[in-house]
Amino acid sequence: MWQVALPILFAVFIWWFSTGIVMLLDGLPRTTFRWSHFISTLLALGAFAGLDHTAEQLTAAGVFCAFTSALLVWGWHELSFLTGWVTGPRQCALDPGTRGWGRFVQAVGTILWHELAILASGVVIVLLTWGDANQTGTATFAVLWFMRISAKLNVFLGVRNLSLQLLPPHLRYLGSYFRQRRMNLLFPFVVTAATVVAVLLGSEALRHPGDSAAATGLWLVTTLLVLAIVEHWLLVLPLEATALWRWAMRDSAARDTAAPAAVPVPAIPAMAAVTLDPDDKLLHAR
Repeated sequence: MWQVALPILFAVFIWWFSTGIVMLLDGLPRTTFRWSHFISTLLALGAFAGLDHTAEQLTAAGVFCAFTSALLVWGWHELSFLTGWVTGPRQCALDPGTRGWGRFVQAVGTILWHELAILASGVVIVLLTWGDANQTGTATFAVLWFMRISAKLNVFLGVRNLSLQLLPPHLRYLGSYFRQRRMNLLFPFVVTAATVVAVLLGSEALRHPGDSAAATGLWLVTTLLVLAIVEHWLLVLPLEATALWRWAMRDSAARDTAAPAAVPVPAIPAMAAVTLDPDDKLLHAR
């Protein structure tokens, strides 16, 4: 039992703690960003080395190391985006009256460099672990990537809860690209597909001995996917979950006391603000 509980508890803790650290660093004065990036870059480089080193190590230690390394690489991308260092070629609000495809193209322009950087890291991780026994790091990064893209699309298309207070001042223009609705047509399909994958991963984990490295890796990835599914539900349910990271938000909250309470998207940083446009029919539930 403990062999199963340990990876689950570890994944929950590192999800909670790493999200809080990114939020905390993003809430510090901008003069600290250079040092934050320097340290984060060193950790990311070490994480790539860790992924390479553990790729052939199908042991419990190797699996935990690969999982943590993938999260460190992901954390570098999140911090670089939220601090405004790697965003996109477009760094201004949505043009007034823009709808449909034009709105989508402009929105992509605000995050293009960030997304390409994530793609490049994903390719590097795949190459480092290609054909090796320990695929935990690759699977972890894939879950973060796909669920992050889903969260972005859902916030773009419209959800109930938008993380207004998590937007730093230098990224406030992003708010013009997102909207608030009860739900959109994409949401149920994504959540259903992710839930099916989580069930399959959990079933596969149960087929292995509880103390095996294979089971440990599967439980780590499954737990992360389940947490991402919960985060998606928090986008549409009338709940507020920021209390989990109150310790990390004390600085960022002060910079925007007028922002309403909202649900963050841990490991998939929120970039949303309320924008109501009933005339836009792109994939929205009416």
